[in-house]
Amino acid sequence: MNYTQGIRRNWRQFALQLFVVFAVGLTIGSERTVVPVLGRDVLGVESLLVIGSFVVSFGFVKAILNLYGGKWAEEFGRRRVLIAGWLVALPIPFVLIYAPNWWWITGANVLLGVNQGLTWSMSVNAKIDLAGSEARGLAVGLDEAFGYGGVAVGSWVTGVVAARYGLRPEPFYGLLGVVILAGLVSVLFVEETLPYARAESDGNETDADLSFSEVVKRATYGDQTLFAAAQAGSVEKFVDVLVWIAFPLYLSASGLGVAHIGLVVGVYGGVWGVLQLWTGRLADKIGRRPPVVAGMFVAGAGVLATTLVSGFSSWVVTAGVTGVGMALLYPNLITVVGDAAHPSWRATGLGVYRMWRDAGYGFGAVVIGITADVFSIHDAFYVTAYAMFISGVIVLVSMRETHPTLGEYERPRTAERNSVSDE
Repeated sequence: MNYTQGIRRNWRQFALQLFVVFAVGLTIGSERTVVPVLGRDVLGVESLLVIGSFVVSFGFVKAILNLYGGKWAEEFGRRRVLIAGWLVALPIPFVLIYAPNWWWITGANVLLGVNQGLTWSMSVNAKIDLAGSEARGLAVGLDEAFGYGGVAVGSWVTGVVAARYGLRPEPFYGLLGVVILAGLVSVLFVEETLPYARAESDGNETDADLSFSEVVKRATYGDQTLFAAAQAGSVEKFVDVLVWIAFPLYLSASGLGVAHIGLVVGVYGGVWGVLQLWTGRLADKIGRRPPVVAGMFVAGAGVLATTLVSGFSSWVVTAGVTGVGMALLYPNLITVVGDAAHPSWRATGLGVYRMWRDAGYGFGAVVIGITADVFSIHDAFYVTAYAMFISGVIVLVSMRETHPTLGEYERPRTAERNSVSDE
């Protein structure tokens, strides 16, 4: 079989993978608007730190599954891991509908973390496999656009349903349908893309010979550019945590109804999702580093501005600004890692990056929850914004351009793998 890369050449499988990642986004988006308000108004949880516990469980579990999902993808293939991720998601809607207390919700988010770690990781790896190096930015941009488009649609739809019918069970019926449909599509129609990665070669065969532990070291701290990407990925998740657990409560306390909250949260996710269609392609033309640096500062400014304005229309605007920043940085951090990793260990390298990135859910939930409980919810916004600014400075100083033809980045050779690269 001919495993020639290219989005147009492989458009049928690429389109299926876009559907899969849209379904992945719908799955997590179905929790964004309703679950924090459900915890406070139905299950009687007052502490933002306790409400944030369901994000902590989600984030750390997803981080671990990202790491090992990448490893398993190299060993067993992308398709098998993808199907396993959808099987794990089947109980989630039932737990959300019938949970008698908040800790059942936290448990459901453990399953959600497994689902997201396996399904989203495999979908982005499959797109990179199919696209090839010249269209890698576009492939990741499309992946994240459809994924976070799904998050936005899920957030908005569940908000509308909850406003009309109540916080449960109706908002979660659609979630069950999405999981079943996406699982069936993955089983019946999705093909394995690992052979495309194995057929890809850049002539650096010695760099291909890295063990799992060596890839973890390289992608965590053994290379300045990959370190910059990992820390930025972790910190930017503070923004997503803030939108997930603090936005609904902050806006609700300010007088917005659940439908309007869903729209604000949906604008953030929608702008983020749609603009990645452009920002991923932009990085193929001008390089990865400029959009990442700009995105860190724009997203931080959007978060800070949310506390400086009031009213539904103003919050829609600041949510949109935050989404613009996320669209600039998010797909291109993934592309940086995809550029820097050898094809033979790219899935594992992306798994390491995604581990540190999604551990930011857990770190962010703890920091934001403690800040809000000890000080105020406004201070949680300030802490998140300042963290983004500091992380952006680290990216500006440490990250090298990794674009295959525009950048100066070179992967350390295998012989240098135990030392910190000075690239």
